[in-house]
Amino acid sequence: MAGLIILTGGSRGIGAATVRLAVSRGYAVCFSYLRQQAVAEALVAELRANGGQVWAVQADVGQEADVQRLFATADGLGQPLTGLVNNAGILERQMRLVEMDAARWQRVLQANVIGSFLCTREAVKRMSTRLGGQGGSIVNVSSGAARGGSPFEYIDYAASKGAMDSMTIGLSKEVAAEGIRVNAVRPGVIETDIHADGGEPGRVARLASTVPMQRGGQPEEVAEAILWLLSDAASFSTGAFIDVTGGR
Repeated sequence: MAGLIILTGGSRGIGAATVRLAVSRGYAVCFSYLRQQAVAEALVAELRANGGQVWAVQADVGQEADVQRLFATADGLGQPLTGLVNNAGILERQMRLVEMDAARWQRVLQANVIGSFLCTREAVKRMSTRLGGQGGSIVNVSSGAARGGSPFEYIDYAASKGAMDSMTIGLSKEVAAEGIRVNAVRPGVIETDIHADGGEPGRVARLASTVPMQRGGQPEEVAEAILWLLSDAASFSTGAFIDVTGGR
């Protein structure tokens, strides 16, 4: 099933790799970005130069009005929505839980949990055969942290990804008879800029020896798992998780 995909957080890292791969496989992609307008526009220009159908929309997925605007923009592109990738997410500086304040938890949960919920709700409204849609696929980008818990670093981030996992399981059962599959990937230690956001740009190198494959992963390796779950090749998979963690 090709068609139109909405992907959140598409300007860098796993999101940008997934946008590139999806376009190369014939999908039209409308992706959101939060702040990196120049980077997002450069990605659009690069892919359109090669014939890709791709659009970038500035949106904060934690804000309901922004999510509604993102989906309204996609509605105007003249193609039915067939996929959603909930990729946008944030983490904050590494610290122990005892040092965190409630405002930090609220920011992380707003972006990672509420944002995914809002986008998922809007996608189901459009894809559910019960509501007149043609079906589709939702892929949530969780994290290996949902199982490991990220002690001493990001317990709040890990908890937000655990919530995403629970939503994946529940929704997969809720909409299975409506033509919608809901799955997730759990990336492990991946070479992206998000580690710098947490205050340790060299985190992948530090943790590589803890990965059975003895290296960090690449965004493109996660994108391959996402695209498989989006595709008809995964037609009997729902409520499933693919760990892209190098065995960690």
